Amino acid sequence: MNDLIPVLLMALLVGGIAGSFVAASALLGPKKRSRVKDEPFECGMPSAGMGHKSVPVRFYLMALLFILFDVELAFLFPWAVVFRSLGVFGFMEMFVFFLVVGVGFVYAWKTGALEWE
Repeated sequence: MNDLIPVLLMALLVGGIAGSFVAASALLGPKKRSRVKDEPFECGMPSAGMGHKSVPVRFYLMALLFILFDVELAFLFPWAVVFRSLGVFGFMEMFVFFLVVGVGFVYAWKTGALEWE
């Protein structure tokens, strides 16, 4: 339990600072609302058109594949740290992992999921 005390103190400190910033903003910030202030603001340009546009399914598919392969790539770092202590068994396990990821990548490529039109 003694090892967790610094972590808990840091969490309380960070939470206190964040809470005090939010409270100070609510107490000290301007409260006058107007039609101009409530309009959406984007990059210094007045907004044009509807805010809700349909997004193609390919966008979500590409995002899903990116997250999938990115998370799988994150498994390489812990494996690389303990690579020597794992021996041949660890190497073969990672080879099977790469094989499964590679098959998924080839499948996504062949089905056209990686094509952006």
